[in-house]
Amino acid sequence: MILKAGMYDVPSGHVAAVLTHLEMTAPTTLEPSSFPDGITASQDAVDLATYRGLFTSVGGPWLWTSRLLMDDAVLGALLDDPQTEIWIIRKGGTDIGLIELNFSEPHTCELVLLGVLKSVTGQGLGKPMMALAQSRAFAREISLFTVHTCSLDDPRALSFYQNAGFTAVKRAVEIFADPRLTGHHDPAAAPQIPCLS
Repeated sequence: MILKAGMYDVPSGHVAAVLTHLEMTAPTTLEPSSFPDGITASQDAVDLATYRGLFTSVGGPWLWTSRLLMDDAVLGALLDDPQTEIWIIRKGGTDIGLIELNFSEPHTCELVLLGVLKSVTGQGLGKPMMALAQSRAFAREISLFTVHTCSLDDPRALSFYQNAGFTAVKRAVEIFADPRLTGHHDPAAAPQIPCLS
């Protein structure tokens, strides 16, 4: 459905986000970029509890919700699928971030997730994480690398992706139940986004 120009009320107990879809057709970062000292990245098999815990810790400030709503069997199958790559970013053995790539569409890779704990932003992790994501994506025979971000995300996210070589190609509006009211996120999460019950 395409919305007509105008203003639309968001139902009580919900939030609205404007999504920006971006893509690239060739890597812009050809050389690996080193992580700061003490930071590692490893491709890991993760169980549901570990994955959801990290997803919540990284995405809570921005109300990331998608993986929290997935049925255990569906999410488990996704995490076990060879078309999914999960990279865990660690500092001193503690999980501080993740990268998720999905290759299920022919000749395409989706950068599903790329994020770190809010407490470690600004520490030089974005560039090496993006370099890792691009190198892994284009190591396979793909012709399209996609990502999307939204207006609820870190305000620097869109420019980060554009500076990394992605081009915005489409916008969409998403309305979903406020995850702080459904119990999927702490009621105090994302104070910059008013919770209207």
